[in-house]
Amino acid sequence: MKETIFRLFVYGSLRSGFHHPAFQYISRYFRLEASGRIRGSLYDLGQFPAAVPCGDDHFIVGELYIIKDEAEFSYAIEQLDDYEGVIVEEDEGETPMYRREVSTIYLDNNATTLAWVYWYNDSVEGKPLITSGDVLEYFKQQNKL
Repeated sequence: MKETIFRLFVYGSLRSGFHHPAFQYISRYFRLEASGRIRGSLYDLGQFPAAVPCGDDHFIVGELYIIKDEAEFSYAIEQLDDYEGVIVEEDEGETPMYRREVSTIYLDNNATTLAWVYWYNDSVEGKPLITSGDVLEYFKQQNKL
């Protein structure tokens, strides 16, 4: 039997430091478990970041959450899928903006765990790379927050 993953890793507007209305939703269904990072590259798309997985030593900074009530996970993650543009009208030719995948999260105590992550599902060609991997700090420096 496949283990169900009840953790979610967030790196953008769903992080607590953004004070975005979507964070209120996250905090209703999920509890902050730890800070962490994930292998990937982060790009500036203007109002929001785009994370793309990579195999080298680029890391994205974020927060690891765990569902408060496992019985509510399917409902809660479906709402987030809608927010992240995962759910689209495919029969109308729409392409999902993000895709949700299970990925390895590196915790501050050198442990790892698995969590759901929203990866950008389009080209980032020509978009500025956020070299620090921390969009919250980057947006503060850019006066976007």
